[in-house]
This record gives sequence, structure tokens and C-alpha cells, in this order.
Amino acid sequence: MKLIVGLGNPGAKYDGTRHNVGFDVVDAVARRLNIEIKQSKANGLYGEGRIDGEKIFLLKPQTFMNRSGESVRPFLEYYNMEVEDLLVIYDDLDLPVGKIRLRQKGSAGGHNGMKSLIAHLGTSDFKRIRVGVDRPALGETVVQHVLGRYRPEEKDAISEAIDLSAEAAEAFTKKPFLEVMNTFN
Repeated sequence: MKLIVGLGNPGAKYDGTRHNVGFDVVDAVARRLNIEIKQSKANGLYGEGRIDGEKIFLLKPQTFMNRSGESVRPFLEYYNMEVEDLLVIYDDLDLPVGKIRLRQKGSAGGHNGMKSLIAHLGTSDFKRIRVGVDRPALGETVVQHVLGRYRPEEKDAISEAIDLSAEAAEAFTKKPFLEVMNTFN
């Protein structure tokens, strides 16, 4: 079994914001794999499918970003899954819009959703795809930036990053993650 989690905030007012790029990628994976995300469990919306006989789950925690671990850990426990079967997709201020980075482990890097996951999972050793959303503009706070929408000149780059991240997440379901990292980094 594999679990692909996109981090974001629930509710229409957050749709299309930088902080919800994890949700956007999971939605793109769902389209690629023909999985409907409409079931509810562990404070999250999820869908499931199969690839080459292996069960795949897509999860969008509904706990708000800062409490993402409150959804992911119970979901893993319910299905008796290991942390090594987990891939988390989230926004990253340290990467320019349109860039992605895959890592096998790492720190939270100041990201509150990742801090929650690390605290609830008891480890930072889980796979992740970081999707660049760039730093705030001069005079803009981090909160304004991540809860804001993309500028028109960024839309093509973020669309490409979402598609590439979805392709990498799908590859995670079929290949060793190191091989996926070598392909997509």
C-alpha cells in the first residue's frame, strides 16, 4: 500500500492559493489514476485505487495546515501502513514558482504543516515533494503570500509544476523512490 498526501487548507476560500498546492497536486494525481476523492476518514478526504495490484490512497487532510499530522497519523494507523509508504506534497517558499524538489527525509524547514506531521509521526524520515511558491514580495507577509493566489505571470509555471509533481507521485507508486528522485530532481 502507498499513501500520497497533499497538504492544504479545507474550504473554497483557500482553493487556488499557494498553501493549497499540495491539494492541487493530489487532485491531479487523482485525475491521472482515475481515483475519486470523496470518502471521509481520520479528518481527511480520501480516495483509493489500485496500480499493478497495489492499493493506493490519496489523502487531503481537512484539519487545516497546522494540524495535518492529526489526520495523517490516524490514517496510517487505521490501514496499518508504515511511514516508508508515505509521500507528502506541500508548498515551499524557498523554491521559485514552478520548481519541485523530491527528498527522502528532512526538516520541517519552518513549514507548519510539516512540523505537525513530524510531531505526530515521531520522525522526519518520510518522502516528500516540495513545490515552489517563492518568497513574499516586498511589503507582503508570509501569511498573505501563502494564502494568496498566483500572479498571472506565474500560472503557467505552477501548472507545469503541479503536472510534474503528479507525474512524480504516480512514479512513486511503481518505482523505488531513489529512482523517482533521480528522474524528477
